[in-house]
Amino acid sequence: MSYLRKHIDAMAAYTPGEQPAEGEQVIKLNTNETPYPPSPRVLQVLRQTDWSILRKYPDPMAGKARRAAARLWRVPPEQVLCGNGSDELLTLAMRAFVGEGDRVAWPTPTYSLYAVLAEIQGARAVEVPTEIDFAAPLDALAEVDARLLLLCNPNAPTGVWTPVEKVLDLADRFAGVVVVDEAYADFGPASVIPAVKDRENVVVLRTLSKSYSLAGLRFGYAVGAPDLIAGLAKCKDSYNCDAVSIEVASAALEDQHWMRENVERIRVERTRMADALSALGFGVTLSEANFVLAAVPGGDAAGLYTRLKSRGILIRYWNQPRLEDKVRITIGTPEENDALLAAIADLMGKETP
Repeated sequence: MSYLRKHIDAMAAYTPGEQPAEGEQVIKLNTNETPYPPSPRVLQVLRQTDWSILRKYPDPMAGKARRAAARLWRVPPEQVLCGNGSDELLTLAMRAFVGEGDRVAWPTPTYSLYAVLAEIQGARAVEVPTEIDFAAPLDALAEVDARLLLLCNPNAPTGVWTPVEKVLDLADRFAGVVVVDEAYADFGPASVIPAVKDRENVVVLRTLSKSYSLAGLRFGYAVGAPDLIAGLAKCKDSYNCDAVSIEVASAALEDQHWMRENVERIRVERTRMADALSALGFGVTLSEANFVLAAVPGGDAAGLYTRLKSRGILIRYWNQPRLEDKVRITIGTPEENDALLAAIADLMGKETP
């Protein structure tokens, strides 16, 4: 006998990217971390923190980081909510906007956590296939009768970016709340935040896990109209951001120069990797994120994933429709990328491009 709700008992849990065993030396290009260290200001904060802060509860609204994000986007702090990574903020959006049996929509393929969160909530998922080039199906999404629409932009795992004006048009036509998940937006052309910060039905999510090199910190924030942010805040845990993460996140947000330099290095390598993989016969989807999605010559993506893993190189593979012949490769350092390309070329019996 199970004590779980029926749909929880039956559902499959979210599967994170593979993590190496403790002490195992690998080239890890499977979970979209940034390969460069976080801002020196972050390290300074960690060195200088008065650790007596740990015996007291933190600020329930993460005020210091909230104000830093508000200054960055030139909005009042009331339009910002901090969370334990953007994943927690996605959970809050489900709690706040979607009831059991309500509909929630997203384009597919996309971030696989969306489906898990909808199932936990007991919501009805409306998955709208992307176009043949993985572009967001904007007209079809606008017509969906749903309480909530999730748009990952740039999308994962494809890296495809939807221009700001098209996101605005979608938000104008969609009757419910639009959550724009901008986990990878710093690697792309622009954010929608300046254009949507005053729209009553849009919330934009940001994370420090990618461009700020702080995946291990677990910190994100949402920007939206005050009423939406207040509603999300009602659904959060009492103290959802710990005292150390608040200090570290504040320092990272204040050092935009460091983040932008690292982002530019990754953009340069992204172009090089896309060109090199194309030269090896891969079909590479144009990406505006810190990874590339590449169709494997001959279609044996599972085999390539397995063979690279045996050589100590981790990439991401999904045995899912439209992805089963493709792998997603995080952009690493030039040295890591060189090692990957050399290994692939060797497996294919070709010269390294």
